[in-house]
Amino acid sequence: MQYAKLGHTGLDISRLCLGCMSYGTPGAGSHPWSLNEEDSRPYIRKALEMGINFFDTANMYSDGSSEDIVGRALKDFARREEVVIATKVFNRMHEGPNGAGLSRKAIMQEIDNSLRRLQTDYVDLYQIHRFDYETPIEETLEALNDVVKAGKARYIGASSMFAWQFATMLATSKANGWSRFVSMQNFVNLIYREEEREMLPLCEAEGIGVIPWSPMARGRLTRRWDAESTPRTETDPLRRSLFADMEKADRLVVDAVADVAEARGVPMAQIALAWVLRKSVISAPIIGATKLHHLDDAVAALDIELTDEEVAKLEAPYVPHPVVGHS
Repeated sequence: MQYAKLGHTGLDISRLCLGCMSYGTPGAGSHPWSLNEEDSRPYIRKALEMGINFFDTANMYSDGSSEDIVGRALKDFARREEVVIATKVFNRMHEGPNGAGLSRKAIMQEIDNSLRRLQTDYVDLYQIHRFDYETPIEETLEALNDVVKAGKARYIGASSMFAWQFATMLATSKANGWSRFVSMQNFVNLIYREEEREMLPLCEAEGIGVIPWSPMARGRLTRRWDAESTPRTETDPLRRSLFADMEKADRLVVDAVADVAEARGVPMAQIALAWVLRKSVISAPIIGATKLHHLDDAVAALDIELTDEEVAKLEAPYVPHPVVGHS
């Protein structure tokens, strides 16, 4: 396993982060493809055995059961000081007022709920899952600062939003002397490269570590376009919204990934992930695993060094996409 600092912090993280959205009570929340606890634990154990120390979940994944499963598994398989646990806050967790968002009330309520489910006194990285248009950013940022000062989080991070919004939040934190975001979890892969325009340059300039979600585009970059579908493909509403009306262009990118992979004699997933890992601003892509070979492919991608010619072939078919992933 390779390790890196998260942005300009001193925090050591594995170059791969295990995303735990697929581990939770099946059918709970919006993730009907989730693996139950018994089926999830081997993935967390194997990730640890492979040297992965970075685990990302969220309060809303499978209505909180993802945090439950991750917390119990890490407690059983690892020492707390050896792992980096990240979770997120924003999405609705209960009906009625104050059940979602980034108000002080919601943040203070949800950090305690997440810590209880994760069975830990603190999380290493506490992230806002999306931008909250209904709460003043000063309220959100001061509440996050108080979470850090209370020792409930070591660092804070953000997720998909417009670059101007992130820049405004960074400037507001600096002006008030509040804890600063150290990471950005955004949507980056070969068939969605809009973050290269503004967000990635901003993060590089500000020393923000990038930990992209869905680096293999919800599985689109792991198999030929007309390959047999999967249960997740059929039941993932976000997947459909992320790639609407771009089939012709995306198919050409997938073909390019397949061609490079076949020439090298490796799975497509390794090529798609190697392209993401090549970007210096990216600290650790977040990988999902619902088959054990997914972990093997991800680790193998760390050793792939794409040539300039291969990168040019992979990038050539891309056309601009509508901005997605912020809601």
